[in-house]
Amino acid sequence: MTVADQARLLADIRAGFDIPPGKVYLDGNSLGPLHGSVKAHVLAVVGEQWGTDLIAGWNTHQWIDLPVVVGDQLAPLLGAQPGEVLCCDNLSINLFKALAAALEINAPRRRIVTEATHFPTDNYIADGLARLLGPNRCYVDALSLEQIAQLDFSDVAVLSLSHVDFKTGERRDLPSLTAQAQSAGALVVWDLAHSAGVMNPGLNDHHVDMAVGCTYKFLNGGPGSPGFLYVAPRHQYATNAIPGWMGHADRFAFESAYRPAKGMGRFLTGTQSVIAMAAASAALALFDGISVDTLRQRSLQLSDAFIAALAAHPATRDLACLTPLQHEQRGSQVSLRLSDGFPISQALIARDIIVDFREPDIVRFGFAPLFNLESDIDRAVSALADILASRVYTEPQFRTRTTVT
Repeated sequence: MTVADQARLLADIRAGFDIPPGKVYLDGNSLGPLHGSVKAHVLAVVGEQWGTDLIAGWNTHQWIDLPVVVGDQLAPLLGAQPGEVLCCDNLSINLFKALAAALEINAPRRRIVTEATHFPTDNYIADGLARLLGPNRCYVDALSLEQIAQLDFSDVAVLSLSHVDFKTGERRDLPSLTAQAQSAGALVVWDLAHSAGVMNPGLNDHHVDMAVGCTYKFLNGGPGSPGFLYVAPRHQYATNAIPGWMGHADRFAFESAYRPAKGMGRFLTGTQSVIAMAAASAALALFDGISVDTLRQRSLQLSDAFIAALAAHPATRDLACLTPLQHEQRGSQVSLRLSDGFPISQALIARDIIVDFREPDIVRFGFAPLFNLESDIDRAVSALADILASRVYTEPQFRTRTTVT
């Protein structure tokens, strides 16, 4: 497919998103919008499959196989192969499984290294596993990225890192850090929540051990849509720390004793939501025929244009940008540090520029190559400049906090 063909395909996909007229949606890094094809598929699953076939749908529509089928849909976006990815549970549960499996593989090593500013849940999961196993089997060392770069990893069981930092948008050097840790016998688990769908982590090419992620951000699977788990074939003998009947070698034998399935199937636990899996599957189908390189180049074009527009406007040119300017170090968002970040974010939202805020002072602008346009950037920068110049954000209504920021 030529570059022009891919551009036309992106335009066709963009036209199908249900973004309300007049809104500029720069929050796809937190929740992707609804696409018409996803809505149609979910309605069909509910009305035609569940509504008509009832329990027979597990066979007639192969609901039972959805974690594997949707995982195989995901695999090309991650640089993986069929049989290496499951779509199931959520990122947190899958991370628990991955860390526990890595500890088993690398016994008697017991040290988990994480980044101190990791997404909080990732560190909560690691700490919870350590408390469960006790200090004689596991402990967690949360370090800065600079400290991690200097480690020799000789006593590390597993390194847990995010490919793209959720606050700054910095893209980590996955190949280098993976090789560094593995050269000393450590395993590496990557969190791909903010990179899946906008760049290729190259899991196979870079010999990644395990990875986790979610489908509700750039993959547009819907609020709370399933997570995913990647395990390299060389590690698929490991134990699933949360065994369940779906991961049994013979599910419908209902044996009292657990026998794990072969391969990735053993990392399944319980029954998955068919409706949520159907939405994720339809959303992933949007990526068919689009190369991950095309998505990455489009992502960089958009963030480049945003950074350039900020620099060109007198009211925004001196803002502190936390996101690296170098392409190889940038994810698909631009994060600005603003002393009045929360009210500024609310003032932007009031003008239909949908962004999000992260404590203590970060406003994030996410760029999704499937639907964002340069015109979105023009409106966003113009609105931000006017809000800063007019100081409208100091008005009381923009300081009211809701539960979700």
